[in-house]
Amino acid sequence: MAIDRIWSYTPDSGHTEGQDLTGFAVAATDGTIGHVDREAAPHDMRHLVVDTGVWVFGRSVLVPAGVITGIDIQGRKVTLACSRGDAKAAPRFQTDSETRDREYLRSVGEYYDRLPPREAASV
Repeated sequence: MAIDRIWSYTPDSGHTEGQDLTGFAVAATDGTIGHVDREAAPHDMRHLVVDTGVWVFGRSVLVPAGVITGIDIQGRKVTLACSRGDAKAAPRFQTDSETRDREYLRSVGEYYDRLPPREAASV
């Protein structure tokens, strides 16, 4: 996936403009990682902030929209094209101001863009 496209929902993701994903469960290819805390799109870099709860010691991770492979509205679940370990190893998200920091977002996008393609888990 091209780095400029990592920040956009793929056409087959099931995303509908204006859809609120807050509270949806988030599943990687090998299991659940948490739930959507919020969505943001500064600098046209659309992403989710995912609260991982106790899984990653209470920290949140930032996931670009292009990593999302499926959205199940009825099941309130978002699936990703990365593993739990991939999400955990992403550039560390520490403060809300980072969701507006172009350089931080660029590093997150480059990280996810370099990941090898994975077969998505079913929604």
